[in-house]
Amino acid sequence: MHKQPLAWVALLWLSFLSAVPVTGQQKLLTMEDAFLNSSLTPANLRQLTWVPGTNDFSYVSDKMDQLLRGNVRENARPVLSLTDLNAALEKAGISKVSSVNGLQWLNATEVLLTQNGTVFRYNPQTKTGQVSYKLDAAAENKDFSPNKQRIAYTKGNNLFFSQNGAENKQITQETNPEIVNGQAAHRSEFGISKGTFWSPSGNSLAFYRMDQTMVTDYPLVEVNPVPAKLNNIKYPMAGGKSHHVTVGVYNVASGKTIFLKTGEPAEQYLTNLTWSPDEKSIYLAVVNRAQNQMWLNQYDANTGAFVKTLYEEKNDKWVEPEHGMYFVPGHPNQFVWISERDGYDHLYLYDTNGKLIRQLTKGEWVVKDLVGFDKSGREAYFTSTAESPLERHFYAVELSTARTGRLTQGSGVHNISFSPTGQYFIDNYSSPVTPRTIRILDTEAGRVTKTLLVAQNPLQDYQLGETTIFPIKAEDGTDLYCRMITPPNFDEKKKYPVVMYVYGGPHLQMINNSWLGGSNLWMQLMAQKGYIVFSLDNRGSADRGRAFEQAIFRQVGLAEVSDQMKGVAYLKNLPYVDVNRMGVHGWSYGGFMTTSLMLKQPGVFKVGIAGGPVIDWRLYEVMYTERYMDTPQENPQGFEQANLLNHVKNLKGKLLMIHGTVDDVVVWQHSLSFLKKAVDEGVLLDYFVYPGHPHNVGGKDRVHLYKKVTQYFDEHLK
Repeated sequence: MHKQPLAWVALLWLSFLSAVPVTGQQKLLTMEDAFLNSSLTPANLRQLTWVPGTNDFSYVSDKMDQLLRGNVRENARPVLSLTDLNAALEKAGISKVSSVNGLQWLNATEVLLTQNGTVFRYNPQTKTGQVSYKLDAAAENKDFSPNKQRIAYTKGNNLFFSQNGAENKQITQETNPEIVNGQAAHRSEFGISKGTFWSPSGNSLAFYRMDQTMVTDYPLVEVNPVPAKLNNIKYPMAGGKSHHVTVGVYNVASGKTIFLKTGEPAEQYLTNLTWSPDEKSIYLAVVNRAQNQMWLNQYDANTGAFVKTLYEEKNDKWVEPEHGMYFVPGHPNQFVWISERDGYDHLYLYDTNGKLIRQLTKGEWVVKDLVGFDKSGREAYFTSTAESPLERHFYAVELSTARTGRLTQGSGVHNISFSPTGQYFIDNYSSPVTPRTIRILDTEAGRVTKTLLVAQNPLQDYQLGETTIFPIKAEDGTDLYCRMITPPNFDEKKKYPVVMYVYGGPHLQMINNSWLGGSNLWMQLMAQKGYIVFSLDNRGSADRGRAFEQAIFRQVGLAEVSDQMKGVAYLKNLPYVDVNRMGVHGWSYGGFMTTSLMLKQPGVFKVGIAGGPVIDWRLYEVMYTERYMDTPQENPQGFEQANLLNHVKNLKGKLLMIHGTVDDVVVWQHSLSFLKKAVDEGVLLDYFVYPGHPHNVGGKDRVHLYKKVTQYFDEHLK
């Protein structure tokens, strides 16, 4: 698969810019538009999904009062109304709902609705329904078995399950609140998003048991009660004690639980849990605490006994498995594994004895996800960046030959949903010139069989600036992709202030060939206000391969700042950039980057706004920090150079720091420590807190946040 040349990317953007009409675009964005006005996001099909076992699709109407269903031959038509659903709910003695949102298909003819702890089964054709089972009103982390006949849930720190016609059963009996069952472990790293894992037929349930008794309490203070209330959480900081996780397996028929014998040391990471198709085995990717070694282990699901290690991977920096095993249909002894062993995430075909059959994909690009297989197990389907780091396309690979073909067309970003039969896929696509197009394509030929939506440009009446995407070179010659938005009615003879928006950390790519180039409406608003808005994905960020990301190992903040300064150098060479009016803003890792740039490159930026910033990496959590930095005991020099408390005295210009008071990700202590050091050093800065907000300030308060951010730039940068 050839990689598109960078000139091709530039041409795409030139064509985009020349294709966008400017006449009639007079409206200006408000802050409410930027964050709360859903009509300014491209039209979409709400809850678009495939109907189990069929080639039918369904979605919820714009008013959320109907469920529509269609297929490749027939257009979607209403099959369920809110009125009929509420009549059935009322007849069953269940309170009405305000929309049909949240429905999920039980099978090809019935849907399930969970309402106030009651799971209701409804047939849209007969307009009749019945209670499937009742959960505790306090049920959380609800997880249906694959056939939807059972549901696991948590209440407090214990795990329960329910099934039709039987009393709810409590699986765990923990009385110590510091031992948690059935919830995501390891602070949701390694691709972990939940804590329960049903076997294929729903006969058994695997779950995480997380013992946090050895982890230090961390105090969060809720300020609404009078007096304020202390809420202690468990927060394992880098180099400190980490929680201990085990995996339980509950057998529904016997009512008994066994635990996998995952052995010592207890401080290890049990990730990417996968059931074998016959339910006899459970596979785990076990990662050591240092995160430089991984074992793909098999365990007996009935006894918990260790069976064997199929595969082992080491790296002198880190390994990070984020996907489970994908068993090949019709070949229960074969599976596909995603590994970064050759420098990029690629697909590898193995057998269950641990023998590598063949590498399926190869090249200087990354596989993003394995979407599925055809029914015969002849081909696997995946998304990747093979065309360009800025693109996402859908491909088929033949398992017997590793021959690969692309199934999506059109430069841009394609999000894929695979049909249950494997015959079709839904392609939800956007590009700089395409707000959104949703189509159904034939898997065999990649041919469009039905177009479901062609969204109009929701910003056609607004006066927008021009957006361009282009590469510049890092100091090691690596391409760094940049996005620049210039003000409407841009005049190259004028001088403009610049706002750099930065993130810069792992697991995120800000810039791509989707609608608006991946920018948001606040950035477009700032361009309307007369700013040039600039972003750069530096080394350390996602989707560019292992060497690109591992440039930050044991020295976070060095390669990232160096790359961002390459962006600054590019801007300074533009005749229309006012080099005396440059500002920088970012949140979380971007808050760390903003503060680093203000302190380590003093005088370059006149204004900085750092939200939820990491200041001292010793205060950040074990799993994330130790992957990139090792422990403070092992890497004291790296932690010392990254500790921004050591650089407070270098501050020049205006710095505003913002933090949520109950931030359980980047704890409030980071910015408070910075304030204390600033006072000690006699350094002046500005500070703002959001009482009661966690790491991200959401909802209507997000409008307040960005009014504050924008006002600060207007006052000190314009």
